[in-house]
Amino acid sequence: MLAYLTWHRPAERVDAPVYERALERFHRSLAHRPPSGFRGSASFRLPIVPWLTTGSPDGAEGPGYEDWYLIEDWAAVGVLEEAAVAAGHTSAHEGIAALAGGETAAIYRLVEGAAQLRGAETAVWVSSAPNPLRPSLPALLGDGMDPASDGLWRRCLGLGPAPEYCLLARETPLGVSGGRLPSGWHARTVGRQPVWDG
Repeated sequence: MLAYLTWHRPAERVDAPVYERALERFHRSLAHRPPSGFRGSASFRLPIVPWLTTGSPDGAEGPGYEDWYLIEDWAAVGVLEEAAVAAGHTSAHEGIAALAGGETAAIYRLVEGAAQLRGAETAVWVSSAPNPLRPSLPALLGDGMDPASDGLWRRCLGLGPAPEYCLLARETPLGVSGGRLPSGWHARTVGRQPVWDG
C-alpha cells in the first residue's frame, strides 16, 4: 500500500472556510468516482507544517493542510494523477488549485500496521540529521503501537522536503519518545483535525 501525501496552505487572502470547502469538494469527487487502485483519502488541518515554508508570507513555519491519498501500487499513482484532472474531477481539482499557495509532496509506503486514516489524529514524523545510525523497525515502533489501527509509513519518493517516517496513531506511542530513538533521530508529533476522512 502506498500513500501520496501533499502538504499545502491557502494563498494569501483566501479564507480558510472557502479553502476547506473546495478541498472537501475534491475529496468527495474522488470518493464518488474512485480511480482504479484508489483506496480512499483524507484531509487534515494542522496547526503547523514544519517542512512547508513555501507560500508563507515571511517564509516561516505555519498552519496548513495534509492530504493522504491511499493507492494500491505504483501503477495507481499514474492513474490517480491522470484522473485528478480528467472529466468528472477536473472542476473540483481546478477549484482547490486556484486557491492554493505553497505545496510540497511525497509518496510513502506502509511498512507495518494498518492503512487506517480515520481516527488517526496523531501523526509522529521521524527524521534524522545527515548520516545517522540507521534504526531498526522495533526502535521506531517501540511500545504502544497498535498494529490493528496504527500504521508506520516510510517515505519512498520525496517531491520536496518531507520526513523519512510517519507513524499514524490514536495517541503518541512511547517508542518514538526522544530517549528511545537512536542518536541523530528525532520525532515531532503533530495533532490533526479532520477536514475530510471519507
